[in-house]
Amino acid sequence: MADHRQKLRIFLESDKFQHFIISLIVLNSITIGMETSKELMESYAIYFDGLDNIILAIFVIEVALKLYAFSFRFFRSSWNVFDFAIVAISVVPAAGAFSVFRTLRILRTLRLIKNIPKLRMIIEALAKSIPSIGWIMILLGVVFYIFAVLGANLFGDTYPEWFGGLENTMFTLFQVMTLESWSSGIARPIMETMPYAYLFFIPFILIATYTTLNIFIAIVVNTMNEIHQQESMIEEKKRQDYVHEENRKIQNKLDDLTNKFDELLKKVG
Repeated sequence: MADHRQKLRIFLESDKFQHFIISLIVLNSITIGMETSKELMESYAIYFDGLDNIILAIFVIEVALKLYAFSFRFFRSSWNVFDFAIVAISVVPAAGAFSVFRTLRILRTLRLIKNIPKLRMIIEALAKSIPSIGWIMILLGVVFYIFAVLGANLFGDTYPEWFGGLENTMFTLFQVMTLESWSSGIARPIMETMPYAYLFFIPFILIATYTTLNIFIAIVVNTMNEIHQQESMIEEKKRQDYVHEENRKIQNKLDDLTNKFDELLKKVG
């Protein structure tokens, strides 16, 4: 039984099977997008529904086989839990009060993250970067608060629609940070009446947009490099173990041949 489950695990984790699942995910994502066309649905709704049910059935079978092959170890992997949740949402009847779940079928596309190693590495890097990113968010919050108080005091009376109160100022600063019409829409109109307003906007953009964003990117890239190095070390360890095992087998065969040759010499002698 254990040998049977081991063979099933090897099959489920094989590249061919994973490529098959990826192809189904892509195909399902395309058909779900095509279903947003009323013209196509009027002519081919029955075909779209049929294909969707077939693909969903394959996904359910895949998860069931994995549960059988890995038993409770299946839920030790967060990615397996993610797969299970996506498929579980998909099998909820999409009718009546649950009609919203039909729209959530597009979440199956997220399974590409798990099945494509490069995407999975990016998500893992983001997840491992959360503690450091949290401190960046705290720093950004402090910067926002300081500049919001300054902005409200400097420009609040003249431009209340942008800097009237802390909440309006925060939103305006967020718009400025994203560089969305900050110059022509906010900064230059203010500079027409307050020529030195650039002394407020330029430092804020340099700190909030460029410095903080670059630190954020640096943390994620550094984490991705660490994950890549860990995976490289694991692959190298597997390669060394494989070479060592092959050398051991060759050495055992040489020892057997040597023993047989010695026995043959003794018989001849």
